[in-house]
Amino acid sequence: MSTNDNRPKPTPARIAKAKAVVAEQFEAGELTAKIAAQNDAFRQMGPLSSNAGRWVVTRSVHDLGPDFVALCLEAVGSFTAFTEDCDPYGAHEMGGFEVQGRKVWWKIDLYDADYAFGSPDPANPEVTRRVLTVLFPEDY
Repeated sequence: MSTNDNRPKPTPARIAKAKAVVAEQFEAGELTAKIAAQNDAFRQMGPLSSNAGRWVVTRSVHDLGPDFVALCLEAVGSFTAFTEDCDPYGAHEMGGFEVQGRKVWWKIDLYDADYAFGSPDPANPEVTRRVLTVLFPEDY
């Protein structure tokens, strides 16, 4: 077995830096999981039962009528098919399904309490408002 003498030697500074990187990645994962849980709870409560955000449907979804919209809202609330394609960051902020043969997407955006800018702390529900939009892919 050969050793590589060109490898950087572990020093206290390098070890501390490596620990900081691992801690940052771990914290980011915890924050993402917290945001995902909040997004799931918001979706599952439905559009009429939450003051932590708003639900919106695009005009093209709306134009297919109240029955179609109701089916979409029900599908959003029960959605669990998160994949790498629709949820690459694990925050459960986007998904898609079919309703009456039409591909439908939903997307959650996180705003500040005034809905003016992005949330200053997306994992903190006290300062974050969610906007869930139901749309067709061509609306995006």
